[in-house]
Parts: sequence; structure tokens; C-alpha cells
Amino acid sequence: MVLGDDRPAGPDPGRTVRAEVIRQLLLGACEPREGYVPAVRLTGAYIIGRLDVSGGTVEHELRLEHCRLVEQPDFSNARTRQLRLSDCRMPGFDGGGLHADGYLSLSRSVIDGEVRLPRAQLMGGLRMMRTVITETDPAKWAVFSGGMVVEVGAFIRDAQITGGMRLVGARMNGGLFMEGTALRNPGRLALDAQNMIVEDTAEFSKGFTALGTVRLRSARVNGILSFSKAVLDSGDPGRMALHASHLHADELILWPQRRIEGRVSLSYSRIGLIMDDPSIWPDELYLNGLVYDSLRGGTFRDRLNWVNRDKQFHLQPYEQLAAWYHGIGHDDLARKVQLAKLRTRRRHLANPIGKAWGYLLDWTVGYGYRPWLAFGWFAVLVTLGTAVFSADKPQPIKPPDERPDYHAFVYTLDLLIPIDTFGQQQAFDPSGWSRWVAYALVATGWILATALIAGVTRVLRPS
Repeated sequence: MVLGDDRPAGPDPGRTVRAEVIRQLLLGACEPREGYVPAVRLTGAYIIGRLDVSGGTVEHELRLEHCRLVEQPDFSNARTRQLRLSDCRMPGFDGGGLHADGYLSLSRSVIDGEVRLPRAQLMGGLRMMRTVITETDPAKWAVFSGGMVVEVGAFIRDAQITGGMRLVGARMNGGLFMEGTALRNPGRLALDAQNMIVEDTAEFSKGFTALGTVRLRSARVNGILSFSKAVLDSGDPGRMALHASHLHADELILWPQRRIEGRVSLSYSRIGLIMDDPSIWPDELYLNGLVYDSLRGGTFRDRLNWVNRDKQFHLQPYEQLAAWYHGIGHDDLARKVQLAKLRTRRRHLANPIGKAWGYLLDWTVGYGYRPWLAFGWFAVLVTLGTAVFSADKPQPIKPPDERPDYHAFVYTLDLLIPIDTFGQQQAFDPSGWSRWVAYALVATGWILATALIAGVTRVLRPS
């Protein structure tokens, strides 16, 4: 049955239709006519009363366009075909437990209240293109769902949603597309999509704006998760702008329009490819436990700065970054990451002895990742000792027939090397001020040898 074949520009109070009449038509008050597809289609109607088909089975398509619903329609626990309430105005929508064999469309509608879709199953998809939803009650959500299943795809493009959107446990089997949509709930959750599963693509891009926290904890995206040209602003510097810990995604594009305002967590997530840019990173990143296969964007220095932004020191982000550089054949950069890890760890040590030992290992052998430093120090000390003991020769302490010929260079080597190698140290003894130089060289030789052994042992120790 078709009511209102002409199409006025908007709802007209003079074209009033009682919701009870629509309900009866949807539930089969009229016998279907052969050769016609049963449907209820209204354009420009002013609908009074509550359109309540909760728990019912609707065999007809419902299409309301440019209508004004005075009360919130109730489709909770109903089984319907296609539902299209586009360009309408209503004080909310209740579709909790709704099973729609077709799609649910609220496109271009203005909704002053909560849209409820917990446990809804939308076999033909969800369409909320340019929809405006406003929920001012802080105890409610603008869009509330849990365990919702959407086949074909959820298209929520260019929408304006104030009051937060909840998609906890949702399953989007045809992808989630929110390009150009603005979610406004500053200082609170703009989007709560914990445990959400998205097949194909999750697009929070091309002007997507979230004023409030986007929470994707334990979500799984079997495809691309994109924040390209988006805006992420928590509304409070102390809050998370993007909470994506324990996330699984094939690819993450974290490349918003401008710097992220608020903290970002990718802790314990598993991501195939991360594409981001240093200019958008916030001051605080949580990367402990993050595992990835590849990185795109930023230089080596940028990546070191990336892992350093976690205020709580953890070894794993450095180990993961070093493993990635090693995997792509940059062993030199992998060693630099390991060295940066140990230097950062030293800064967080409370024990002054441990810090001092760390500085010694760093200056002498670069914690074992720069062993050439030890040879550099050794060369400087040999040069110094040779000059000193050439100017002030030590006195012989053995008879001429039992001692080797004196050489300042060889004598210095004998002092620096912890074992008596050339017999010079046992045959000659310095005196006066040069004796203190000899003592210093012996002590320095032991320190260099100990540091070199400790550093190399650290590097060669299996993980």
C-alpha cells in the first residue's frame, strides 16, 4: 500500500498520520494484492503517536521520507524486511534486537535522542549517510549498540554524531566506512568499539573527526584500519585520543591531518604494516608489547624518538624495532637501537652504582656494540705511556743478563695488558711521578679488559 504519492518538501502538520495506522499496515492489516509488492511508503507526513512494532514480524518494506515522527519509533526485537527512514526527524530510534533481512537506513535524518541497536542483525547493511544525531544526556549514547552484526557494510559517512558512539562487540562483515563523520564527546568516549571485528576495511579517514577518545581495544580489522586525513583530539591532554591496545590489524594508516591531541596506546597489538608520520605523534605513546612486520614513514632518528615517547621504560619496543631493522638487513641500525635501549635503561636506574657501571661500559666499549672504542682508548693510552716512559725511563731491577732490552712502547703495552706478556714490567720499575702513570695504566688496562669482556658477553648472550 502506498500513502502520499506526491512528494512535498518536508513534514506538514496538515498531513497527519497516526502511527497506529502504520503499525497495523506493517503487521498485515491489509491483504496483499496479486502483482504488487507490499510496502508502506510515506513522504512528508507528520506522524503522531508511537510507531511500535516491537517483537513483531513485518513482511512489508517501510519507507519514510521527509517525515516528522513525534515519538521515538520502536522496532526492538522485531523481524523486518527493508527499513528506510531517510530525511526524517525523530526523538530517537529503538532497534535493540532488530533482525532486518534488508538494510536499515537513517540517512540524512535528524535524530534528537539515542539510536539503540544492541544485538541488532542487519543483513542488508547499515546506512547513516549525513545523519545528525544529538544526545545531550551524559548517561546515554548518541548511538548505542553491543553485539551488533552488519552484513554488506556499515556506511556512516559525513554524519554528525554528538554524545558518543558505542559499537562494542560489533561485527562488520562488509567493512565500516566513516569518512567525513564527526563524533563529538570531548573529555569522554567519542567511539567505544572494543572487541569489534571488521572484515575488509575500517575507514576513519578523509575528514573523520573524533573529539573524545576513540577506543579500539581488542578490536580486529582483517584489512586496513585507516586514520588518513582524520582529526583525533581527546579534548583533554591527560586522556587517550586513540586507545588501540591488543588490536589486530593487517595494516594501520595513522596519518591524520594534524598532530594527535592526547595520548595513543598500541600496547600488545599485532599489526602487519604501520604507516605513520613523526609530525603527528603525541608526546605520550604506549608501545610496550606492540608487534609489527613492517614500518613506513620517518627516519631512523624518528623511530628512536618514537620508542622513547613511552614515559615508562620497557625493553620490548626497542627489541622489536631492532629486530625489524635486522630483518630488513640494517644490522648497523639494529645495533644502534640496542645501544639506545641500554642508555635509556641507564637513565631510569635508581642505583647510582649501576648507573656508574653503565656509563663506564658506554664510554669504553659502547655496551659491547662499539668495541672499537676500547681500541681507541688503548691507542691513546699507549701513545701517552710511550711518551712518558721515553722521557722518564724506569730503573732496571734485574741484572743485565736477565732482562730484555728496554723499549718505552713495549713497556707501556706490558702495563696495559693485564697479563705479563713481554717481561718488561718485571724487569723495570719507574720512579717518581712516572710511577703514578704506571699505576694508572695498569688500572686502566684492567678496566678496559673487564668492560670489553662484559660488553661482548652482553652482545653475544642469546635472547
